[in-house]
Amino acid sequence: MNKGRLEAFSDGVLAIIITIMILEIKAPEGHQFADLKPLIPKFLSYILSFIYVGIYWNNHHYLLHSLSRVNGKVLWSNLHFLFWLSLIPVSTAWMGEHNFEKAAMTMYGVVLLLSAISYIILQYTIMCAEGANSALRKALNKDYKGKISLVLYVIGIVTAFFNQWVSGAAYFTVAMLWLIPDKRIGRIFS
Repeated sequence: MNKGRLEAFSDGVLAIIITIMILEIKAPEGHQFADLKPLIPKFLSYILSFIYVGIYWNNHHYLLHSLSRVNGKVLWSNLHFLFWLSLIPVSTAWMGEHNFEKAAMTMYGVVLLLSAISYIILQYTIMCAEGANSALRKALNKDYKGKISLVLYVIGIVTAFFNQWVSGAAYFTVAMLWLIPDKRIGRIFS
């Protein structure tokens, strides 16, 4: 398989994830602006999740661009990554439907944490496929942002049991850390 098919499949899955998320937000029954108020939690959770999926799509694009050959391990690692991302719509809907309650915030954090871990596994699998001297391995030498993100996800999961707003702030902080694409990988292609 060439990497073009892998990119196209991944892009399709990510597009479906975003589509499912927006379909969870139903139009209000009434015709007044006040009728939109119950949608605020759903819309806020959608925005955060849309940002996360966009971040992953952007960085995944660069990650696959660094790939020169596709093997079975890369395919399975990519599928593993897409599996965890495919759970984002469920956790987003639950979080928005139940006004950021503790269980929903915990589940959302777990999905984000496992998505991040699966992305790290995909990076590692690609680096192994490309060899010891791969440009990607050199670019990702010290992944401080990745390590900080994992710590913030764990903080968000744990604090969700006590204060879901602190938990949400941890998830939001990770999104802001990654909003600008990873420059280390971008430099490889400059």
